[in-house]
Amino acid sequence: MGRQFSLAHLTALKCPTPELIYIAANAGYDYISPRLVNLGISGEGNYDLASQPALLAQTKKAMEYTGVKIHDVELMRIIPKTNLASYEPAIEAGARLGAKYALSSIWTPDKSYYIDQFGKLCDLAAQYGMGVQLEFVTWASVNTLALAKEVLEAVNKKNAGLMIDTLHAYRSRVAPEELDACPKEWFNFFHMCDGPAAIPDTTEELIVIGRDARRYCGEGAIDMAAYIRKMPKDITCSIELPHLANAAEFGYAEHARRCIASAKEYLARNGL
Repeated sequence: MGRQFSLAHLTALKCPTPELIYIAANAGYDYISPRLVNLGISGEGNYDLASQPALLAQTKKAMEYTGVKIHDVELMRIIPKTNLASYEPAIEAGARLGAKYALSSIWTPDKSYYIDQFGKLCDLAAQYGMGVQLEFVTWASVNTLALAKEVLEAVNKKNAGLMIDTLHAYRSRVAPEELDACPKEWFNFFHMCDGPAAIPDTTEELIVIGRDARRYCGEGAIDMAAYIRKMPKDITCSIELPHLANAAEFGYAEHARRCIASAKEYLARNGL
């Protein structure tokens, strides 16, 4: 079996989950990675399937019709006064749909608190047979590989892992060799996209590129292959590549197709 691909929701965030599935199927993805937690962020839709039976039914129908599966579900953030119980419906819904992992990130500077809460999130997900992958995001509180590694070592949970996003790894100046110090079992999938060479100095600029203007694989300056070679071969590639201008020009279906086409071409060119 060759490498499998998932379409991360941020790539086509205006699309409800059933539409995302049809777009993924037509473009050649194996999975989608949907946002099942309503983050309340301006411009994001509410795709909380647990509270919307009609949307859940449409999602199941789309999965059955296309064969596209759910890979992981987003986004279980650790924030001040995290309400972990509020994530359980999304975790349960994801598990029922076959999701393997929940994605998490940390948005509070209180280290003892966020380590405790992340450990409890892992315990919650374990009840549903799911793993939790921690992502370090360059404008979050845990924004480096070193900090993420510290969390995973502290909680020491069998179902906890590390999710590398090539954009965030590059912009937090991770040397690919640093991944050698991470247990291979931490890696279960990665986010792939390219980006510009310049690393912004401000949070606002980091967010603009990260949420609105990532680049197709091979069209930027990131040595994605160097990171990918440090992870187990053939783990799932989840393409998280939001680009609002391209989506507006081409439409989400064509944008998603260009995302996976450029990723496959890049991986083949680099023997990955």
